[in-house]
Amino acid sequence: MSTVDQVTTSERADLVQTLRRHRGFLRQTVAGITDEQAAARTTVSELCLGGLIKHVAGTEESWMRFAVGGADAMQSVPVDWEGQFRMREGETLAGLLDDYARVAARTDELVATLDLDSAHPLPVAPWFEPGASWSVRRVLLHVIAETAQHAGHADILREAIDGAKTMG
Repeated sequence: MSTVDQVTTSERADLVQTLRRHRGFLRQTVAGITDEQAAARTTVSELCLGGLIKHVAGTEESWMRFAVGGADAMQSVPVDWEGQFRMREGETLAGLLDDYARVAARTDELVATLDLDSAHPLPVAPWFEPGASWSVRRVLLHVIAETAQHAGHADILREAIDGAKTMG
């Protein structure tokens, strides 16, 4: 194996390992709670633990569509901007966690095969710099940051439910 291959392999492993670690924090935060607790709003925000799981899974899946096919692929599935942070009637925490595991497995597979330097123009949105492009590497870093940030949010919500602290 060449030095370049070793660096790339190491980089991919580091990205996946870091993402898995933050996914694990998020999953740990909801361990042992009921569907009712997962759906409960414990702060003045709309956030609930189940909704955070749903949002992070949906966001990761959407960004990986972008990594593979660009903005059109990313936008090929509509986003429920309000509902993505809440558990809907009939949704269960177990079901949301199963969906998250499916998304995570697909992402991990893609990280092993995608060209990390491949880039696509970002979708037109007020929160993106006009004309900017993101590489697959940048997308993965964004997904890691998003997951870590929401794991912290989840820790606050969980502590408000039963005093459990999963991150400190």
